[in-house]
Amino acid sequence: MKSHLDAQFSFMADLSKKLFEGIERIGQLNVQVAQTVMEEAINSTHQVIESNTPVEYLSVAAAQIQPVAEKIRAYQQNLSNIAAGLQIELSKTTEAHVPETTRTAAAVAEEVVRRGAEETEKVTQRQKAVFEKLSKPFNDMRDQPHQNGSLQPPSQQSASKQPVSKSI
Repeated sequence: MKSHLDAQFSFMADLSKKLFEGIERIGQLNVQVAQTVMEEAINSTHQVIESNTPVEYLSVAAAQIQPVAEKIRAYQQNLSNIAAGLQIELSKTTEAHVPETTRTAAAVAEEVVRRGAEETEKVTQRQKAVFEKLSKPFNDMRDQPHQNGSLQPPSQQSASKQPVSKSI
């Protein structure tokens, strides 16, 4: 039982480790994207502030649209790569732990079956002993000849000693 729990704990610990590594990579990606967005927003704000005419203002804003769309696509691609890598890592971890976990689970099942059979045998023996103890007085009474030498049970002996009355 302990080996099965150890195998399960090891499996869950490794899965948790891989999940946290994936979350850490996503967090790092988000921090990187946030830094980039902040830097670009500051640069764009400076350019807008420095623009003298509405045409310059619109050209600065229009120039930011294409790079933002590319950055969003790159972010989605990086996020997909992290998710795919995490899925591969989790699959490898699961494949590495399944044989040991299966072996220990089978051992636990065999132990439960063995103990169940032993307990069933013990209960059966106890019930048999109680039944024999309860039926012993009846068996002894049936097997012993009666004390007055007759083979009839005591209830029939008293009935046979009474005189038979005739009715007319």
